[in-house]
Amino acid sequence: MKLSAVLLFAVLAALGLSGAGQSGAQPVAPSAAIKVDQAGYLPGAPKVALVAAPSPAADFTVRRAPGGAVAFRGKLGAAVEDPDSGDKVQAADFGAFQTAGKYFIDVPGVGRSWEFAIGANVYARAFYLAMRSYYGQRCGIAVDLGPEFPAYKHAACHLTGAWHASSGKSGPRTSAKGWHDAGDYGRYVVNSGITTGTLLWTYEMFASRVKNVKLDIPESGNGTPDILNEIKWNLDWMLSMQDEDGGVWHKQTSEKFCAFIMPEKDDLISYVVGTGQAPFKSSCATGDFAAVMAAAARVYKPFQTDYAAQCLRAARQAWTWLDKNPNVRFNNPPGVSTGGYGDGNCADERLWAAAELARSTGDASYEKYFLDHYGDFKNSIRAANPQSWGSVANLGLWTYALGKGGNAEAAGAIREASLKAAGEIVARTAALGYRDSMTTRDYIWGSNSVAANYGMQLLVANAFKSDPRYVQTALDNLHYLLGRNPFSMSYVTWVGANPPHHPHHRPSGADGIDQPWPGFLVGGPNSGRSDPAMRAKVPAGLPPAKAYIDDQEAYAANEVAINWNAPLVFLLAGALK
Repeated sequence: MKLSAVLLFAVLAALGLSGAGQSGAQPVAPSAAIKVDQAGYLPGAPKVALVAAPSPAADFTVRRAPGGAVAFRGKLGAAVEDPDSGDKVQAADFGAFQTAGKYFIDVPGVGRSWEFAIGANVYARAFYLAMRSYYGQRCGIAVDLGPEFPAYKHAACHLTGAWHASSGKSGPRTSAKGWHDAGDYGRYVVNSGITTGTLLWTYEMFASRVKNVKLDIPESGNGTPDILNEIKWNLDWMLSMQDEDGGVWHKQTSEKFCAFIMPEKDDLISYVVGTGQAPFKSSCATGDFAAVMAAAARVYKPFQTDYAAQCLRAARQAWTWLDKNPNVRFNNPPGVSTGGYGDGNCADERLWAAAELARSTGDASYEKYFLDHYGDFKNSIRAANPQSWGSVANLGLWTYALGKGGNAEAAGAIREASLKAAGEIVARTAALGYRDSMTTRDYIWGSNSVAANYGMQLLVANAFKSDPRYVQTALDNLHYLLGRNPFSMSYVTWVGANPPHHPHHRPSGADGIDQPWPGFLVGGPNSGRSDPAMRAKVPAGLPPAKAYIDDQEAYAANEVAINWNAPLVFLLAGALK
């Protein structure tokens, strides 16, 4: 019987069937040499799988799952050198095939791919999980992911806090709401800024696609879209970080990171941490805060008018403080070793704040500040180094142009710079074997968020001028994140057949469950191997796109973070139908 099975497999392989999924044949494990978007492909969009085999192959078939019946046959493209992975990559183009269903790719002599779907709603599940991950990060409330994830829960956490000496105040202090920032349990205004701003933009740009998505959170059904219900949890915490004078404290964390324990077991004091000297609040945090609250005032007005007005008042007060304190920088005070999110220049945060306030209020004073200073940042819209927590000028420039800012010359310059950069990103992406937009320098701590932010940049450009190349290249970055990459791995927990299993995320490591919490984008390849686990376990000299390990200890490659998930949510929203 064993010999017969071997002979059968050999015959099938010779016929180009590989035995993959064939009735009566030995099951074949998926091959990492064949890379597909494991969530799937939209019917009318280009559909490409990638093959990186030791030697070039010639043909491929798309087969139905289960069963293995042939649905499409094609020829592989010529091998393309991918410099950042060291792979020679061939394209399997099956864009002409549009029939909805579940499939896998079969390549004779190489193997079969992970399964994927074709359909109009292939990204709905990934969007749900990625956006719902924020509910799992909630602080100050008991969290329960419900019957689909019955063991994924934790009790209310970090319910008491205090003023750190660096804040300029002393004694007990409220600790309520907000999202745990990353794999740790800190809450940081600066990182919350770009995170919450990106999510608000997701609603503002794609409301028709996301407003009816039910996230199964405690507020579901209250008349406000669930994406906004979830965002409000973090906005409420951010509001609590504003002082009476309008300034905003930088963060609320313990003095050091706790062990890998569940959040309710963390009994370290949650301090409001300041700069250590007057005025104690930081300009970057206050600028981010003003921008986010001004955007929230627009977005929540149709649903919660009083709350929208509260957000706008807070934004105005923050601007007044920022006008008096334009560049108060933050560094961790003595004795504090949690995340710093320090930034040497807060002018970009101030520009973003001015633009969002101008867009929300029409007030000439905010627009004047923007017009007086936007020229200093026009070069921030470029084909490399997209927006990030420490570089938010793009958001200021884009919101001015998207909001039909009154100065046509400025708005036009921003649009043209955006389209020029998008065109360069499209060209670079098309030339790379893996068809992602990354440059060699982009394989840093959180590199996957860089890919997602390129996708966001392209979709913003598409809002200025509709161009299918921008949308497709944005989708190329999504394909990279969801499995069409050197590891043939979806970088999002619980999405696809081959996702990460060991993210650097305290609840995932401490809950006693084999699988991690769902919906998190892990950091991804990091050519600097910036932690002890990576230096010990990831060989030196690897190509940058292969400097990754699915290991809880490797926080520089496998941590999760709210600001990394936000552009993923934006990108997925842009792909919803």
